[in-house]
Amino acid sequence: MGRRAEVERKTKETQIKLALELDGRGRAQVSTGVGFFDHMLTHIAFHGFFDLEISARGDLEVDPHHTVEDVGICLGQALNQCLGERKGLVRYGSAFVPMDESLAQVVVDLSNRPLFKGHYERRPGVVGGFDGQLAEEFWRALALHGGLTLHVRLLYGDNDHHLLEAAFKALGRALDQATALESRSQGVSSTKGVL
Repeated sequence: MGRRAEVERKTKETQIKLALELDGRGRAQVSTGVGFFDHMLTHIAFHGFFDLEISARGDLEVDPHHTVEDVGICLGQALNQCLGERKGLVRYGSAFVPMDESLAQVVVDLSNRPLFKGHYERRPGVVGGFDGQLAEEFWRALALHGGLTLHVRLLYGDNDHHLLEAAFKALGRALDQATALESRSQGVSSTKGVL
């Protein structure tokens, strides 16, 4: 089925090249200039069994916001291209992932009805120069441009690194489930006949 896509985005704020292979082995080569964000993107690929290559340059002297959001846009666009007409997909995925004292849950629907909803017992702060609020910008951009309904819950935790890492790992696992092919399906996973 060849579920692979390449996306390029050039603006006055960022230059991004991204390649995504859904049926990969969890390999990642990621360079955004934002170390902690690279670490989180690697978790999506590893736990989703996606092959992911990202090269991004942005106006980090201003703020990582543009880079993080635009990578979310590109990853969403690549995911959308890989899914095509969305035929034969499991469609739904969910995962609870612990990281030591922290617990996160991510639920995904490849509905082609973009929506992001976050629920946090508390919002993560700054980790390694990465403002925890930027994770929400990434998730929102991914959902909007990937055609996902995406729910992220940070249930509890004391360590901000652990909270975010649990959420990004859970996102990878939920996407792995949702993008899997359902051998019993003859079309799209909807009684409407279209997603």
